[in-house]
Amino acid sequence: MTEPATESGVEQANEPAPANESAPGKASRFWSKRRIPAVLVAALLTAGAGLFLYDVAAVRAERPGVAWRRTLADELDRRPLDDTWVLVGASVAVTLGLCLIVLAVTPGLRGLLPMRRSAADIALRAGLDRDAAALVLRDRAMEVSGVQSVRVRMRRSWVGVRAVSHFREFDEVRSDLEAVLDAGIRELGLAHPPALSVQVRRPPKRG
Repeated sequence: MTEPATESGVEQANEPAPANESAPGKASRFWSKRRIPAVLVAALLTAGAGLFLYDVAAVRAERPGVAWRRTLADELDRRPLDDTWVLVGASVAVTLGLCLIVLAVTPGLRGLLPMRRSAADIALRAGLDRDAAALVLRDRAMEVSGVQSVRVRMRRSWVGVRAVSHFREFDEVRSDLEAVLDAGIRELGLAHPPALSVQVRRPPKRG
């Protein structure tokens, strides 16, 4: 179970290390438990199985089957495969199946960035919230001389920084920002440090 360790966005989980993470410094993404999709699928399957079980029991007891099942069987028997409603139903079923497959094979939890693991804490998994990481980098960028405001967009593989500088040369401000943010990214301790993109502009002129 994952539980917050500090108020800075860092989370830790007491989970056994997978086989491919036995070496220090390697960490894979966190996998979402996806409880809501699992509950919905289980509920639908249970309801469907219950309805079919009731229909089978009714037929075995020499009672007429449920009306909706007989109607559905008659419609499927009479309609050709290229019928519009048959194609629509097949498309919906395929779409739902693909969605379930995507949920099953993708990690999820895109807002949680895995952190590096050392030999001392190889049994622990730590993650840093993406918004918390962006806030840390924004605070570091605001310490650069000449920076008036900063916007940081944090993604899994890159960081986009847009700064407004009200004095100093652009090249100097950009160089200082890149140096400070490169150091800040390293200090975050992420397993996969994102690439950095810095843009600097002047504040808009007022009428």
